[in-house]
Amino acid sequence: MDNWYLSPGIITTSVLILIVLIAAALILVAQVNKYLEKMHTQAAKKEKLAFSEYLINLETAEVEQVLEERRKALGHRLTGRELGSGQKPTDQRGLISKLSLDPDRPFFDEKKSLPAEQKTSSALTRLIMAYLSAATFWLVFGTLIGQYLGMKFVLPELDSISWLSFGRIRPVHTNTVFWGWSSLAMIGLAYYVVTRTSNNTIYSYKWGWTAFWMINGMLVAGNLCLMAGINNGGGEYREYIWPVALLFIVALLITFFNFYKTIASRKIGEIYISNWYILAGLLWTLVLSVIGYLPFSGLGETVTQGYYMHQGVGMWFMTFTLGLIYYYLPTSLNKPIYSYSLGVLAFWTQMLFYTMIGTHHFVFSPLPWWLQTVAIVFSAGMFIPVVAGTTNFLMTMKGSWKAISSSYVLPFFLVGVIFYFVGSTQGSVQALRFTNDLWHFTDFNVAHSHMTMYGIISFILWACIYAIVPRLSLREPRQLMVGMHFWFAFIGLMAYMISLMAGGTLKGMSWIEGKPFIESVTLMMPFWVWRAIGGTMMFFSHLVFAWNIYTMLRHLKTEKIHANALS
Repeated sequence: MDNWYLSPGIITTSVLILIVLIAAALILVAQVNKYLEKMHTQAAKKEKLAFSEYLINLETAEVEQVLEERRKALGHRLTGRELGSGQKPTDQRGLISKLSLDPDRPFFDEKKSLPAEQKTSSALTRLIMAYLSAATFWLVFGTLIGQYLGMKFVLPELDSISWLSFGRIRPVHTNTVFWGWSSLAMIGLAYYVVTRTSNNTIYSYKWGWTAFWMINGMLVAGNLCLMAGINNGGGEYREYIWPVALLFIVALLITFFNFYKTIASRKIGEIYISNWYILAGLLWTLVLSVIGYLPFSGLGETVTQGYYMHQGVGMWFMTFTLGLIYYYLPTSLNKPIYSYSLGVLAFWTQMLFYTMIGTHHFVFSPLPWWLQTVAIVFSAGMFIPVVAGTTNFLMTMKGSWKAISSSYVLPFFLVGVIFYFVGSTQGSVQALRFTNDLWHFTDFNVAHSHMTMYGIISFILWACIYAIVPRLSLREPRQLMVGMHFWFAFIGLMAYMISLMAGGTLKGMSWIEGKPFIESVTLMMPFWVWRAIGGTMMFFSHLVFAWNIYTMLRHLKTEKIHANALS
């Protein structure tokens, strides 16, 4: 294609990235506006102080003159006819059709407010904090490995230790952030959601702690095995050998029944939409994990890899995180979700379309052409749940935009929701045959995976954590540190993502044009440098986040929460 940059995939991706930049600009404008208002307030205080000093220094005669002028001003009375006459009002042209004495007619019903403070049992608090603390540790560890991997692109001679070779520690990075950071954080946050929305205590704390230790045990054993060269072959994201992965599967099974028993014995009538997503995510992942470790070979192995790899993102991380949004977003805004029906529509369409799109990673492969086409069609169908979910979340946030500048939760939610729309839509576009041919096997895929797993999952998990941990620990993080966390993570992600998208596109074009492979390697060098810069900023933001968690937990039993954290 001569004008490849005018192809629908390229144009759509460019527009989607522009949407993210516009959103970032709006957040920045809100922050600057808040700063200017603060400066204006300080200037007004100085004027008041100067005027007070002027009054104090007045002579007695001057004071008498001022008081006399004031007495005259207070004695003045209006006649009531300054702006009109004594004539009665009439509507000679028939412009008024209806009169109402009700000054406030909202389009939607008044939302029910949540209580400012919610009591949580110490047993549940300890369990949730354990999950979130472990998740934070694995985030820092996993991204430290990722940071080291990024530097190896620029400095390949960095080390010659077999345990630290790229092929061994790359899966350590991915598996740690997948199962250690995201999965532990999701489950920990879900313990609060399930109990609150069921108005019930958790069915078994023992099961919760058992699953916690099994997942952490899997991570320790799995990473040691990977660094020692013991793995499951080439199965991406399932590199842990099956005895190690079995720990995770059993932990998910225990967690599923723990949540199911709690929801089944709920003390309210309906099952809240969040629990639909959470239970479905657990159930789908159990099926997915078993299928991923069945001993297929040949094309069957290829199909299984596509199914496992993509469904792992969509049916575990995305489905589960969407369930968390449906609770934590409206709770943070102190109002219900905009539309329960849109949530149900998004749920069932996600279940329908996402189960058939994994094969779009194998377009132009030996797999049947009709199977590839089905994957592309169902990828396009994902536009329905994405639009339904995005509309639901943005309409829930409608009317609260001014609060973004004074909230440390809403900016994370807003970025996560925008990336949910942008990343998911870009994924559907990437499934088309031309864009797939251009970008597959290039660094563009790495950018896309970070757009979704980091831009959507991590930002929303951070929003949920900042929404709930102050309530449980009775202590807020410092606003400055939360701001540093947000901006370093966001700017780092944008630098990482845009550089790899641009470099990946140029690499794909060089392959299509038949240029030597080594040229595609050398052209990526400046883009890999930017990748390392962006990754460093993201890693620094994780250190700030870990510090924020530490400051909130170190006085868990003694500190009182500030009233603003509950507003």
